[in-house]
Amino acid sequence: MAKIIIPTPLRKFTDNLSSFETNGTTVQEAIEQLTQTHTGLERHLLDDNRNIRSFIRVYLGEEDINSLEKGATAVAPNAVISIVPAIAGGI
Repeated sequence: MAKIIIPTPLRKFTDNLSSFETNGTTVQEAIEQLTQTHTGLERHLLDDNRNIRSFIRVYLGEEDINSLEKGATAVAPNAVISIVPAIAGGI
């Protein structure tokens, strides 16, 4: 199964789990499975059309899915998907 790495700021919605195993065959399916299992994540990761929010960066291995096929990017069974939420900062 592929693994989704949950970033620290979102772990409060996954009972503090740091990863999630999925059998989704695309990044979109994998994220859908994650949000169906941990419903509190849905509003943070998906927009009203159930697409991955534009300010969320998702990587398949080292590659940003936006440079691949976005949500339609194929996921191999041993793949690692990383979610990187936008972080605002400043002084």
